[in-house]
Amino acid sequence: MLKTHQIAHVIMHWMVQKYKCDNMSKVILLNASPRTNSNTKIVLEECAREIEAEGVETEIISLKGKKIQSCIACLKCSETGNCVLNDGLDEIIEKIRHADGFIPAAPVYFGTARGDIMAALQRIGKVSRGGDKFLDWMVGGPIAVARRGGVTLTLQEMLMFFAINNMIVAGSTYWNMVIAGPEGTALEDSEGIETIRLFGRNVAKIIKKVRD
Repeated sequence: MLKTHQIAHVIMHWMVQKYKCDNMSKVILLNASPRTNSNTKIVLEECAREIEAEGVETEIISLKGKKIQSCIACLKCSETGNCVLNDGLDEIIEKIRHADGFIPAAPVYFGTARGDIMAALQRIGKVSRGGDKFLDWMVGGPIAVARRGGVTLTLQEMLMFFAINNMIVAGSTYWNMVIAGPEGTALEDSEGIETIRLFGRNVAKIIKKVRD
């Protein structure tokens, strides 16, 4: 017999699916850069533009100014369907829950993804897996932006989140990485930007196929 919190998860899952059927497809893009005019932001804007050109809505959310905490494995999310840590991530989780796609992007400052984006991904995944599994069949993939090294390791690190949460990762003609140094120079990496643009179009196309 199902427990009360399990019944609540089933109802929540049904309500979310109904919301998605009744509303336009949407992709949440998560910007992990703490800078205002960051290269990561520029890359996500390019990606979002391509997604919207395919008729899918987007929203870019920034972690700038937030103090994202690490998961404490309290397992409260399996009972409530939400994260109990009060740092603003739970509001982001709600937006992701009602979306069809999710694209996290991280700058690489010291060889790997920033700690806050990994803490966020771990908690987002924990809430989904412990509750209504809102990440199931969600389309997306990670993006890494760096001056030089660490991009492939960052992508591999972030891809672990997609694999364990039963998500669909869209491809492109190269890995989702952009090489950029000073703020505002991301567009100079033409190959990287074209890779991201194609990735964005593919995300939108797959979402439309999944919803058909």
